[in-house]
Amino acid sequence: MDARPETAEACIDWLRQHRIDEVECIVPDMNGIMRGKIVPREDFIRAFSGGGLRLPEHVLIQGVTGDAVDDTRVAAEIDQDIRAVPDVRSIRLVPWYRLPTAQVICDCVFLDGAPVDYAPRSVLRRVLAAYAERGLTPIVAPEVEFYLVGKSGDPDLPLTVPPGISGRAESGRQAYGIEAANEFDPVVEDIYAFAEASRIEIGTMAHEAGPAQLEMNFRHGDPLELADQTFLFKRTVRQAALRHDMYATFMAQPHMNEPGSAMHIHQSVVRTADGRNIFATADGGDLPALGHFISGLQRHAPTAMPLFCPNVNSYRRIRLESDAPINVHWGRDNRTCGLRVPDSPPDSRRIENRIVGADANPYLAIAATLACGLLGLEEALEPQPVVAIDAHTLPFALPRHLHDALLAFGDAAPLRRALGSRFVDAFVEVKTFEWRLYNRVISSWEREYLLINV
Repeated sequence: MDARPETAEACIDWLRQHRIDEVECIVPDMNGIMRGKIVPREDFIRAFSGGGLRLPEHVLIQGVTGDAVDDTRVAAEIDQDIRAVPDVRSIRLVPWYRLPTAQVICDCVFLDGAPVDYAPRSVLRRVLAAYAERGLTPIVAPEVEFYLVGKSGDPDLPLTVPPGISGRAESGRQAYGIEAANEFDPVVEDIYAFAEASRIEIGTMAHEAGPAQLEMNFRHGDPLELADQTFLFKRTVRQAALRHDMYATFMAQPHMNEPGSAMHIHQSVVRTADGRNIFATADGGDLPALGHFISGLQRHAPTAMPLFCPNVNSYRRIRLESDAPINVHWGRDNRTCGLRVPDSPPDSRRIENRIVGADANPYLAIAATLACGLLGLEEALEPQPVVAIDAHTLPFALPRHLHDALLAFGDAAPLRRALGSRFVDAFVEVKTFEWRLYNRVISSWEREYLLINV
């Protein structure tokens, strides 16, 4: 795996050693969509030395449609410039191009050098700084599910299941099926090759319950690095799928009557001074911090839902007839709960947040789940009793629609303090704008059942 530059000088040397032709300077927007500029290598080096590339502020407040929010309390009315400052530790090869090309993730700063406080990467950095102030270091490991689907140019048609190497499409559910996973070996092999070339550390892979639905797990590590890897992973998977004449989708619910796709986030916390896990004793018992962290998630995750489930489609996954959680109960090795404590040794005792959808912006989802847990550590409350039954038989306790979730999120004072008030305002503005655009669309279901029947 390619070594990671640690300094500006090492980054410039790396670019020249790899004979890089162009550099993609990438900024994640509110939806986790890549924005930025593509520049020739030497122009990049000059801009890098001069403090970064200029971008209009509105790139951060674009909806998923590409439209920008017009009426915003956060961005300047004049659409002022900001700077995209490359994080040299994030520079990687783009392995699917013919010409040597690099990609680098950038932090956003205002022209006076202050961080753009509502940029997703800034929000995650803010949460990590709050942990550092308390002598704590969080560790995360995402698990990301996605579907491979047939290519289609008509968005009104339902998605199809692409044929595998046998030439046939799956007709049933094959959770953890080895031969079912083997059907897509050519795509998977390209994903692993691309990932290795671009320092994305994928661990295990499994076939999930849906047709042509796969899950890939990341190795545990630093939250910002894992957010970077997950952000780049989505593009990597899509590019590998295109090579085999299919799409890869991270929609939370791409198929009707099939399982949705999640991004489960495993999280633990260690003391920075000695690396000891604060959730467990040396002999495997639970420490109070485990319950406090869980209580923070139980109390605050429902109001953080727009960051876990950010799109109108996200809430089609959060439903009774789904494997996805419908509440924030916790259990030990209980996958029906929103919060699961896997059986694990003391040094890796952790909590799995199973609420998050695959469509979430990884920077914001990781920031939100860690912020909820940190609030719990500060509040020092006890969690609700552990659940040892199917949590789907217990009451629904999560928002059912994006609009309801946004109203609660906008009024959540603890999350405003943890994530930044200007960020909360900006995010709510972007997603409310998208909600209004969505509400203009008349669906085929409405035409089918209402046109001549009401």
